Amino acid sequence: MSGVKGDDVEEGSTTSSLLYPGIGNEENDLRWGFIRKVYYILASQILLTTIVSAVTVLYLPVNNILHGKTILLILLILPLLLLLPLYFYRQKHPLNFVFLGLYTVTLSVSIGIACATIDGKIVLEALILTSAVVLSLTGYTFWASKRGQDFSFLGPILFASLIVLFLTGLLQLFFPLGSTVYAIYCAISAIVFCVYIVFDTYNLIKRFTYDEYIWASVNLYLDILNLFLDILRLLRPRNTTS
Repeated sequence: MSGVKGDDVEEGSTTSSLLYPGIGNEENDLRWGFIRKVYYILASQILLTTIVSAVTVLYLPVNNILHGKTILLILLILPLLLLLPLYFYRQKHPLNFVFLGLYTVTLSVSIGIACATIDGKIVLEALILTSAVVLSLTGYTFWASKRGQDFSFLGPILFASLIVLFLTGLLQLFFPLGSTVYAIYCAISAIVFCVYIVFDTYNLIKRFTYDEYIWASVNLYLDILNLFLDILRLLRPRNTTS
């Protein structure tokens, strides 16, 4: 009887660590290794972004140079250009890490420029809120996936939402919206990227192949950056109007 109980306990502990129902133990171990690798890369990207952004904000000569219109235009286009080779070489080492580093640095400079004109207290608040939201949504997705929840249905909805946000952003450039409408736009955008964090975390758990660690980290990195920028925009008018 004691042997049976011991087997039951061992089986129960193994089952509790499974990522989702029906996955084999060997596949589960491989999947956890893949997930850890993606989060190591993501943590490195966030650390690099923090360092580059801090230098951009605090080192005035760099700050002044980067505020030129030509530089701003280059920084707007360059990440889009780097995204193409990053996608095509995402499975070819070491080129995938080279393009990932360049892509992260260019986006980090843009983040630094966005933070340079905002009070440091607001930036800190946005960082804390973003971290809390990301950790909460990540934990929820792992918990829900373990219980068999399927988030694949979110793909088409999120794609359509992203197109609407993009077109509205273009409209904002040529026909500026009022402050209230802009705040609503930022709030909706933040919600969309919160859902994207859930969706991309689900893909990380269940759908990405083991050699797509670079692309998986890029997806989550972009979700977190966009959420941070939306929260930053939402907090900024609240501070300036007080």
